[in-house]
Amino acid sequence: MADNADAGSAIPTAEAPLPFEVPWSTLPRPVFTGGNTVNLLEGGDQLFPAMHEAIANARHEIWLATYIFHDDVAGLALIDALEAADRRGVRVRIVVDGFGSKAALPLLRTRMTGHSGPGIALAVFRPMHRWWTWLQPGQLRRLHQKLCVVDGEVAFVGGINIIDDRNDLRHGLSELPRLDYAVELRGPVVVPVEQAARALWTRAWLGGDFRDELRALARSSQPLLRLRRLIRLLRMPRGAGLRTSTLANEPVEAAFVLRDNLRQRRTIERSYISALRNARERIDLISPYFYPGSVFRRTLRDAAKRGVKVRVLFQGKLDYRIAGLAAQALYDELLANGVRVYEYMPAFLHAKIAIVDDEWATVGSSNIDPLSLLLNLEANVIIRDRGFAAELAERFEAALADSREIDPKTGRSSGIFPVLRRALVAWMAHVYLRIGGATGRY
Repeated sequence: MADNADAGSAIPTAEAPLPFEVPWSTLPRPVFTGGNTVNLLEGGDQLFPAMHEAIANARHEIWLATYIFHDDVAGLALIDALEAADRRGVRVRIVVDGFGSKAALPLLRTRMTGHSGPGIALAVFRPMHRWWTWLQPGQLRRLHQKLCVVDGEVAFVGGINIIDDRNDLRHGLSELPRLDYAVELRGPVVVPVEQAARALWTRAWLGGDFRDELRALARSSQPLLRLRRLIRLLRMPRGAGLRTSTLANEPVEAAFVLRDNLRQRRTIERSYISALRNARERIDLISPYFYPGSVFRRTLRDAAKRGVKVRVLFQGKLDYRIAGLAAQALYDELLANGVRVYEYMPAFLHAKIAIVDDEWATVGSSNIDPLSLLLNLEANVIIRDRGFAAELAERFEAALADSREIDPKTGRSSGIFPVLRRALVAWMAHVYLRIGGATGRY
């Protein structure tokens, strides 16, 4: 991996092309724009009402991408809202992951095509039709982004799936909601979010439903009419849906960053590393799944050694034991270098956020582990604004108040067992990445 210390700090100048005049997806670095508004949302209890309001006011089109779209009360309510928009003539396009949303796909297909509207176009990213689908190359690379864009004016990005906060697919219902975050965006930063959602839906739709559409076209008594419909579905105009207005009274700088398998393979990771290297006072980070590569770990250690206050919050209540084992295998290294380690105890932890000093913050879907940094499709927003960083820092402190800190004196292990555990985790990560097709050092 290249050590690019400036990867997260480049800002277009007056002489450079304006953001998004060139294809945004070809820029393997964050592109910051000003004139944005950013609203922090905690959990589905805050995200879903905001999404429902935006969908109810939609006039032209809605794009939605998610890993899990479940058929519980939260998912059904969102389907109702999307159906209502569809009946008003709003163009609705949804893409879900074929593994994460597998259980709810039959209901989603029935509900989204079986009503009085023109029909919601549902695309499935890497569908899991049969057990041998897992043998196909690339099946370990899943769609993990959570995006929603309405009329090119408002976007939602974060780590929250379309499922009730108190519902866990492995462990059932819980009394307390899991901890998670998203952001509501307005302004120029909405443009690349919509471009990403459009491209993702088109990629998934071409990969599956396109074959069915071609067969239907060949059998159709009106092939020209059906061909026009096909072209309408595929068109990606830079029209009204992509226009944004700069809000002069809102100076918030924001950048939308992806992890994909094209030009932005390590944009999120490098953005993190750049911010950590430039940290002067503090680094606060939450990641439920934490097993970063060597450069990321060294950057954290170096920051703590030069006097930066580094605090990391992991799961205390484990949803996947192997994920907890991976993070715990690094506790000794982190604690020995002055990093303070906490575990969140009240409920499941799903948040992926970070705050560096007083003006850099990120919220998104990317964990700090091999799956998110090298395999899955991920999406984060980076915000450079003191007000937003302060608000997110308050939420971080509230989470720490409900967490337990790992004592460096009693929490560090000794003997051969921790060495073997770390070697086992490293070997498993290596094998998984090779099966998933990841290349290069991690």
